[in-house]
Amino acid sequence: MLKPLIKSMRLRTLPLSLAGVVCGGFLAYGLYASSPWTLFFLFLTTVSLQILSNLSNELGDHLSGVDGEGREGPNYSMSDGGLTVKQMWRAINGFVIVCLLSGLLLLLFSFHFEIQNPKFLVLILLGAAAIWAATHYTLGRNPYGYRGLGDLFVFIFFGLVSVLGGYFVVAHTLDVSMVPPAVGCGLLSVAVLNVNNIRDMASDEGIRRTIPLRIGERRAKIYQTCLVVIGYACYLVFAFHWAVALMALPFVFHLVGVWRRQGKALDPMLPLLVIGTFVLSVVFTVVRYGL
Repeated sequence: MLKPLIKSMRLRTLPLSLAGVVCGGFLAYGLYASSPWTLFFLFLTTVSLQILSNLSNELGDHLSGVDGEGREGPNYSMSDGGLTVKQMWRAINGFVIVCLLSGLLLLLFSFHFEIQNPKFLVLILLGAAAIWAATHYTLGRNPYGYRGLGDLFVFIFFGLVSVLGGYFVVAHTLDVSMVPPAVGCGLLSVAVLNVNNIRDMASDEGIRRTIPLRIGERRAKIYQTCLVVIGYACYLVFAFHWAVALMALPFVFHLVGVWRRQGKALDPMLPLLVIGTFVLSVVFTVVRYGL
C-alpha cells in the first residue's frame, strides 16, 4: 500500500505549497526572534495540508467519475487499482490527524505555550478552515472545485494565507509590504490550477464547471498569461534585482508551451510552473532581506 499511497501524495506539487510559507515564514524569521521549531512545524503543517488535499482530490474525482478513461492527466493509484476507497479514506483521516497535531504544535511553539493569547484562537480557526478547504475541493456533498470556485480558494490559501499567515504565525504581526508577494504567489498558484483545468477540459465536461470550460480554451490561455505575468510582476516590483529578473525565463518558457500545446501535451508545463514559483519565492526571500 505504501508505494501507491506515495504516488497519490503527488510529491511534485509540494514545492508550490511551500513557496508561500518559505517567503512569509523565512522573512519573518529573519526579522523576529522565534523558535526554529515554529519554522519546522510551519513547513510540516503546510506539506501535510497539501498531501491531505491531494488525497482528498483523488478520492473525490474517483467517486465523481472525473478520473475515467478519457482523463488527459496522469493516472493515480485509485484509477490503477492500487488503492481502494476504504484505504484512501483511512489515509485521508490519518493526514487530518497529522495536520491537527502538527498545526497545534506549530501554534504552541509560536506562542510559547501561552494558549490564552487571542491570536492563538484566531490561528486555530484559520487552521480549521485550511483543513476544510483541503478536503472539500472535490470531496463532500457540494465540492467547491466543481462549482468553479477553485481559483478563488487557491488564491486565498496558497497566496494570502500561505504568505501572510506564514509571516504572522512567526512574527505575530502583519506587514503590508508582504501583500505584493502574497498576491503574486496566489496568482501563480491559480495559474497552476488553470493550466491543469485547460488540460482536462474534455474529461471535465459535464462534471465540473471550471473557468476554462466557462470561457473557452483561447480565453483560458489569455487568463493564464495574465495570471503568470501579473503574478511574477508582483515579486519583481517589490524586489527589483537582477536575480529576480532572471527568474522570468521559466515563466516565459511556460507561457510559450501553454500557447503551443493542447490536452495531455500541456502536462510538462505544470512542473515547470510549480518549480519556477518555488524558486522565485526563494530567490525573492534571499534578495529581499539578504538571508
